[in-house]
Amino acid sequence: MGGLVPGAVELSGVGVQVVGGTLLDGVDWRVGYGEHWVVLGPNGAGKTTLLSLAAAVRHPTEGSVTVLGQRLGRIDLRELRRHIGLVAASQRLVDEALLEEEGASAHTVVLTGHTGTSAPLWDRYRPEEHERAHRMLGEMGCKELAERLFRVCSQGERARIRVARALMADPVLLLLDEPFAGLDLPAREDLITAVENLATTRPALTTVTVTHHLEEVPATTTHALLMRESRVHAAGPVERVLTEENLSGCFGRPLRVSPTK
Repeated sequence: MGGLVPGAVELSGVGVQVVGGTLLDGVDWRVGYGEHWVVLGPNGAGKTTLLSLAAAVRHPTEGSVTVLGQRLGRIDLRELRRHIGLVAASQRLVDEALLEEEGASAHTVVLTGHTGTSAPLWDRYRPEEHERAHRMLGEMGCKELAERLFRVCSQGERARIRVARALMADPVLLLLDEPFAGLDLPAREDLITAVENLATTRPALTTVTVTHHLEEVPATTTHALLMRESRVHAAGPVERVLTEENLSGCFGRPLRVSPTK
């Protein structure tokens, strides 16, 4: 009898312990290629830790983690990370700190995503890379920002530029850790729309978005994972998971869910 086709991310019996506590406990999770997941849960539930495993930036204390067919602990993580795009609102990339000092444009920031470096490597960027950087900005709905200095861009504009930068390497897996945090309503809606458009422009791309708020869940989301107290509370197709019962249990409050068109 044949087994499941390997997923983009597979966690089996995963635990993560640190001095003073448990970050994840007995987590099983499988993300199929081409799926679009949202991870929801209260603060301290383990969402960001979970994403750090999927991003191959942390190893589990127990259990196994396989990302894009490669088991953590048995492969060169640097090579694996070339196929993973990670964007976080809390990120303080060295790239951005250096580039801001030099007065770098949004186009230059996106270019560094091709080499994954802390500063632009101009001899590595051919006309094709420059053209691709412009396309990535356009894909995120902000091509008009190409020549604007990154340091003067708004928080919402920077968020879309970060995603464009992550797309430069043509990742198989895109991980978004609270990308909407701190954005005002128009900026949040612009970024949600841009993320939703990726499902059309990049049908093979697998995405995982971590957020606290239901109103930030992209309409293109196919699956949901609810985390509570370092464990999986519920996981599966979004219509089965994002129910009033599951959400109330996850957040510890009686919640009502009104689906939108």
